[in-house]
Amino acid sequence: MPRSPLTLNEKRNWLRLARTENVGPITFRQLLRRFETAAAALDAIPQMARHGGRKTLTLPSIASVDDELARIEKIGASLIGFKEPDYPESLAAIEDAPPLITIRGHASLLKKRAIGVVGARNASLNGRKMAELLARQLGKEGIVIVSGMARGIDAAAHAASLETGTVAVLAGGVDVVYPEENKKLYEQLVDCGCIVSDMPLGLEPFSKLFPRRNRIISGLSLGVVVVEAALQSGSLITAKLALDQGREVFAVPGSPLDPRSTGTNDLLRQGAVLTEKASDILAHIHVLPRLLAEPPANDPCGPYCPMDERELAPAREKLLEILSPCPVSVDELMRQCHLSPCVVLTVLLELELSGRIERQAGNKVSLVGSTCRTSS
Repeated sequence: MPRSPLTLNEKRNWLRLARTENVGPITFRQLLRRFETAAAALDAIPQMARHGGRKTLTLPSIASVDDELARIEKIGASLIGFKEPDYPESLAAIEDAPPLITIRGHASLLKKRAIGVVGARNASLNGRKMAELLARQLGKEGIVIVSGMARGIDAAAHAASLETGTVAVLAGGVDVVYPEENKKLYEQLVDCGCIVSDMPLGLEPFSKLFPRRNRIISGLSLGVVVVEAALQSGSLITAKLALDQGREVFAVPGSPLDPRSTGTNDLLRQGAVLTEKASDILAHIHVLPRLLAEPPANDPCGPYCPMDERELAPAREKLLEILSPCPVSVDELMRQCHLSPCVVLTVLLELELSGRIERQAGNKVSLVGSTCRTSS
């Protein structure tokens, strides 16, 4: 689809919509498809939330949005929407691409081929050396290194690729240094690299934000290299996200006696590319074909048309009866409830805006509440 810059007023409305409670990346896109503009969506969603069972849905004030925009400008950063020309094409193609990203530093790096390098925070000396070696070798081939500015493998990969190009994706605001020990690295990234975040300025990172950050690392990359990672680590989450996004996964083998290698060795058993040098990566990556700025819509309704409450009310009851804390695909819901796609998708939007359901990867939804349990 053609891309064009947002006007200041459009960007203000996009930011208000993106910062609205219960409006995630997928919901943001569906609202834009239905209402065509963020302004129209902002007008519609309070009533949709009420229909979903929530009495009030408070929208961010225009003043708060203007304040955020002013602070972004003050630190020399920029805010880019996924329909704008400067938004990274590979990131725009993923299902849950951030509607807006804040960029500090050299945004031109986001236009180049990139590889993600991730791994353990408590990395071994050999692990850090390997990350540095791969980052330098890939940099010489014109590949930008993407990582998360954590201690250990991330920091080693960034430091080794400052001269050739590196991008740090932060879990908190683009102006928040975390961990504090990486303050000097952060300043170097501002001068020589690029820093990216989809979070508001000033927001300190917390646990739930790191998986959101990880999907941006993989989304910006042709593939992800895992150097050291224990089982159930954040680096393995990044690898899984990369696979879900259709990207390559590479893993550096390690000693079976080192718990920091159990995750990477397991990735190799599952089919990751065994990686000992940059040429192992270069042999498997290819320039991604030109990607559209939007993935398949998952919304066959087209522009939103108001529906009769007499049709929607029983549909809400039926869907709430079928839904559970266990994720289920939207397509399966449509088959099971025998309702039109427009009715199902409208009710799901209402329930999400009211905070009663949440989106899951793979176009799935689940009730907010107790943990899903499966029988053994």
